[in-house]
Amino acid sequence: MSVEPASEYPVLLAGVRDEFHDRPWIPPGRHWPEYPDLIGGQDLLASGTWLAVDPRVPRAACVLNGRGPLAPESGRLSRGELPLRFAATGSVDDLDFVRYDPFHLVCATLTRVFLLSWNGERHERHELTPGLHVVVNSGLEGSDPTEGPGTEAMAARLGFFRPRLLAAPRPRPVPQVATDKAWGPWLPLLEGGGVDPLDDRALLVRRELGERTWGTTSVTLVGLRAGGVRYDFSGAPGDAGAWTAVVED
Repeated sequence: MSVEPASEYPVLLAGVRDEFHDRPWIPPGRHWPEYPDLIGGQDLLASGTWLAVDPRVPRAACVLNGRGPLAPESGRLSRGELPLRFAATGSVDDLDFVRYDPFHLVCATLTRVFLLSWNGERHERHELTPGLHVVVNSGLEGSDPTEGPGTEAMAARLGFFRPRLLAAPRPRPVPQVATDKAWGPWLPLLEGGGVDPLDDRALLVRRELGERTWGTTSVTLVGLRAGGVRYDFSGAPGDAGAWTAVVED
């Protein structure tokens, strides 16, 4: 995520979703009758989303799994409702945290961007100041001290991609141009940066776990500006021809 308040596009958000490939989902759309203005891809198991956008406000939110003890089965709520909740209301102030598994929720408007993190025992809110911010399952810039699967890989990913994103010219994702023109400086990196999916540094990952495949299932790019949103989506990460402009207000 890039935050530059003085820019025409104060907030740029890139969301990379990793999941089991056999978990059913559908591409971005207006899938929630109770939230008719929201757009996002829908997870068909829990009905929520990993990233939601309200183009009118504009407002966006993206959730990642965190680390820590899971919520009790009785009364557990899906983390997929969290992006919908913020995108629809602009608030997550009254969450019943103990009903959610650990998460990191990026919340963005034109004037405020923050990260809300819950580790199953305590929650923290970090206001994101101007600059580049990278959030992974181990937290903001990998700062969560909790050990867990993939710690070394996430550190390697941050070490490889963060300086390259920082060095790339900040995109200006204007409407009515192709995705590669809108996001050009970032797009080669977000299409994998030439790193093998099996490499620990990989942004677009793939692992064979017994009879199931786990890895990157989609990439989303969102630019917020006064009066509109640029929203691009790929459901075939790494395929330069798979990008679709979902919203170009």
